[in-house]
Amino acid sequence: MQDYHNLKVWQIAHEITLSIYKATSSFPRSETFGLTSQLRRAAASIPENIAEGCGRGSDADFARFLHIAMGSTNELEYELLLAKDLSYITEDVFLNLNNSIREEKQMLTSLIKKLKAVS
Repeated sequence: MQDYHNLKVWQIAHEITLSIYKATSSFPRSETFGLTSQLRRAAASIPENIAEGCGRGSDADFARFLHIAMGSTNELEYELLLAKDLSYITEDVFLNLNNSIREEKQMLTSLIKKLKAVS
């Protein structure tokens, strides 16, 4: 069992979540229970699953939770594109967040491969 706070992959996921909360704070009120909620839940799911996986007893369990986190990055990536296309966020905000998400996906992929190689 390891402390997830020390993992760079968790730290970046946490920063993405904070950025998503900030970006969605100006969304229309009509999106409170729609896209705002979906973006926030998908973003928070990434560090949540990394943290939960760290608390599991095996590398295989940890890898399973990392796969779930990866699914949330894909969901977040699409929802962010939708927010941009609806003009809820600017192109710059979209590009910055999307680059962070892609970095997160690369880190998750590397960590999953590392865990599978150990198993």
